[in-house]
Amino acid sequence: MSEPVVVVASLWVRPGRLAEFEAYERKAARILDRYGASIERTVRFGAADAPTEIHVVHFPSLATFEAYRNDAELKALAEERAAAIEKTSIAVGEPGPGYGPVGHG
Repeated sequence: MSEPVVVVASLWVRPGRLAEFEAYERKAARILDRYGASIERTVRFGAADAPTEIHVVHFPSLATFEAYRNDAELKALAEERAAAIEKTSIAVGEPGPGYGPVGHG
């Protein structure tokens, strides 16, 4: 059995395209669901030197992440994505230890 992976996606949205970005992300999230993946958390930034939003996404395995990236429906959204997102940075890792109090981390 494959180990789960965590993907951290940093996304820079084109100026004035936040509504289009959010519409695209809702479509992408539905596709994610088919692969057993989920957006665990989103963080939005307002600073000019930071990404607009960061997503922490959990996938059951590296294979499911790769299958999602190669999904025909997702690829069909490429033009819509490019119109809304200026830049993306992806980091792929594995779940790390919890550092919070017992039961909270």
